[in-house]
Amino acid sequence: MIISIASGKGGTGKTTVATNLAAALNGRAELLDCDVEEPNAHLFLHPVIAREETVAIPVPLVDESRCTLCKKCAAICRFNALAVVGRQVLIFPELCHGCGGCLLVCPEDAITETGREVGAVRLGRSGAVGFIDGRLRVGEAMSPPLIKRVRAAADPERITLIDAPPGTSCPVIAAMHGADFVVLVTEPTPFGLHDLKLAVEAVRLLGIPAGLVVNRADLGDDAVFRYAESEGLPLLLAIPFDRHIAEAYSRGQLIVDALPDWRQRFVELYQQIDTIVCRNTTTCANSSSSAAKAAPARPA
Repeated sequence: MIISIASGKGGTGKTTVATNLAAALNGRAELLDCDVEEPNAHLFLHPVIAREETVAIPVPLVDESRCTLCKKCAAICRFNALAVVGRQVLIFPELCHGCGGCLLVCPEDAITETGREVGAVRLGRSGAVGFIDGRLRVGEAMSPPLIKRVRAAADPERITLIDAPPGTSCPVIAAMHGADFVVLVTEPTPFGLHDLKLAVEAVRLLGIPAGLVVNRADLGDDAVFRYAESEGLPLLLAIPFDRHIAEAYSRGQLIVDALPDWRQRFVELYQQIDTIVCRNTTTCANSSSSAAKAAPARPA
């Protein structure tokens, strides 16, 4: 089971949901913090890091003594990472996506590859919870290659929880692609609703089933809830605007530890996800016979 926790905008409580769900599932889950530009799941899980691996992507290196300036490398590059100017091939490493197309089309075999460091992947544990995060190099603009490396390090025998970046751009797609389910986290505000609609469109383009968690659910208005109902988006959990929850968050403490009653609520959140995934597939490795209904009513 691969579950991506995403949101159309930042600050909705994505990491809160991801970390508490991982803790509630205990040794069954592994958390991947794929918000590599600003990872913060470690502030709540306090993992012990066992090792760190540098991540580099391949970029072209041109042997000018063999290059005939045919421009085929520049023509195939859709990211404009190469350009032939006069008698020289210019390379822009920051634009290169490491696809290797330029190597394939070069008729003179004048192109080889060298590595360019984009960040690092850290692996560790928080108690029984597996932990992996990525840290993008300062000044680096391209995070999807690092996100893919974080995901590649996941243990396939565990439930994988992905804390995705905010928004709906390429990094978010890299964190959601191939997931079994997407939990969309939002807040009941006009901005929350606007960006939720964008996130729902992205998830549907990927063909992944999704459900909704509303944070600070008793603030704002009910427009988010009405939208979810009209779109058939199941409401999985509503987290109230509660002083005790806010205090725990400010201390870097998990809700499930500060308020033990919430542990079962996050377990039930997973059970609902499991039920929906099983309903949409012919087989289910993690079926839960005690799973609750997928769309509970909004709490008073």
